[in-house]
Amino acid sequence: MSDEKSAKEAVDHLLDIIDLEEIDENIYRGQNEVGRPGRLFGGQVAAQALAATGRTVSRPVAHSLHGYFLRPGDPTVPVVYSVDRIRDGRSFTTRRVVAQQRGRAIFNMSVSFHEPEEGYDHQFDMPDVPEPTELPSRRQHFENLADSLPPDVLKWARRTGPIETRTSKPPTFMTTRSDGEPGVVWLRAAAPLPDDPFLHQCILTYATDLSLIDCILQPHGRDGELGPLMIASLDHAVWFHRPLRADGWLLYHQDSPSAFGARGLARGNLFTSEGELVASVVQEALVRPVSRHHDRSE
Repeated sequence: MSDEKSAKEAVDHLLDIIDLEEIDENIYRGQNEVGRPGRLFGGQVAAQALAATGRTVSRPVAHSLHGYFLRPGDPTVPVVYSVDRIRDGRSFTTRRVVAQQRGRAIFNMSVSFHEPEEGYDHQFDMPDVPEPTELPSRRQHFENLADSLPPDVLKWARRTGPIETRTSKPPTFMTTRSDGEPGVVWLRAAAPLPDDPFLHQCILTYATDLSLIDCILQPHGRDGELGPLMIASLDHAVWFHRPLRADGWLLYHQDSPSAFGARGLARGNLFTSEGELVASVVQEALVRPVSRHHDRSE
C-alpha cells in the first residue's frame, strides 16, 4: 500500500472516531483508535469531547477548552460523552462534557464558543527554526532506534498515523536519557481534511497531546537520577486564536517552565508556516518517580 493511501486511511479513521454516534439527547458515543497499545490516548478523548459539545451549538467555533484527565481510559471500551448546556449567549456559549467508561468518569472538559468579532491584533513572533522538510519524521526516529524498542511499540510506530510530524530529536521514551531543551516539532494531518473549521479545531486538539509531556522530560530523561517515572496527563487546555487548517504544517513551539513535586508544566504555541499564531496550549502532567510511589491514589 502506498504511503499516500495509508495516510488517507489513517486520517479517515480519525475522522470516523470523531464523528460520534448520538445515543440520546446530549449523549454521544465514540469509538477508539484501533491497535493503539496501552491506555487510551488523551488527545483522542479531548478531541471527541470537543466534537460532542459542538453537536449542541448551531455554529461551533471554539475559542478555548479546559479538560482534566481523571482515570486511565481503556482502548477496548467505547467512550460515552454527556454534554451539559451551561449557557447560550449572544457572543459566548458554554458547554461542559463528561467522558465515561463503564459508568465512571475518565475525563471532563469545559468548552467556550465565541461568535467571530473584530478587535485588536497582535501576537508573538514565530521563532526561527528549521523547516519541516529539513527534519526527520517520527517514523525515521523510530527506525533509527528500532533495536531498543518493545515489539508492540515498534509495530504501532511503524504504522502511518493520522498526524504527520517532523522533529529535531526523538521522544525521550526511545532513549530514556536526558537531552536538554525541547526539540523542534512540526505537525499536520497526514492527508487533506474537509473544509469545516470546527473539524480542524477537533483534529488540532487531538494533535496537541502528542508531545507536551516529552517537553517536560527532556531536561531529565525518563530514567534519570530519580529512576523510572510514572507518567500521565493531568489536565489540558487549548486557546484558539485565529482560524486554522490542521492539514497544513504547524510549528508546535514548546517549553516547560517548571517541574516540581511530581508534576510538570508544559506550554506550546502553534504557528502556521507563514508565521501566524493560531493556538496556544498548556498541559500539566504527573511525572512521579516510581521509587517514591507508596500506594498513592490519584
